[in-house]
Amino acid sequence: MKSPFLHIIVAAIVCVMAIIGYGVWYAAVGAKSVTVMNVEDKVVIKTETANRIASSRASLAEIRDDEATIRSYFVPETGIVAFIDSLQARGKTRGAAVRVLSVSSAGAATAVPSLMLSLAISGTFEAVMSTMGAIEYAPYDLTISALSVTQNAKDGWHANLNVLVGSVSATQFATSTPIVSPTARVSSASTYGYF
Repeated sequence: MKSPFLHIIVAAIVCVMAIIGYGVWYAAVGAKSVTVMNVEDKVVIKTETANRIASSRASLAEIRDDEATIRSYFVPETGIVAFIDSLQARGKTRGAAVRVLSVSSAGAATAVPSLMLSLAISGTFEAVMSTMGAIEYAPYDLTISALSVTQNAKDGWHANLNVLVGSVSATQFATSTPIVSPTARVSSASTYGYF
């Protein structure tokens, strides 16, 4: 039979080895735990970044639509002929003749790029006034800077007006998103018979 002292020494060695093994495994599990926590933090950060990117993309899509809507209120330099045609069509549908006397760039007179149009409208009083209202409340960045109305004959009226309309350069217009036609603005002008 073996001596009890040998049993105590063997038990002490096994116990010390178990404690050392436990310490090594505890340190290894602790290191892995820290690694897992770091990975979890990175995943959370990447998820938050992905959410912010998705939110930014959605915001940019909304801004792009808003930009297209806002841009549609300005006349591109290359679209001035179509704009003039639309003004003449507004007069024709109301029974008035719209003539364009001149078109020029407003230059340094305005803070934003603008075009100055000088128009002559002739027809009956109702047709002339209705056409002026349709032009004034057209869905564009448009201001009437000068206006004069005179009577030519018994039923003939003539109006001269200068129109300042916001413009964008052809390069800005080409690099932007496609323009959506603006919805007609509803204003108090409709109560005065302009529409």
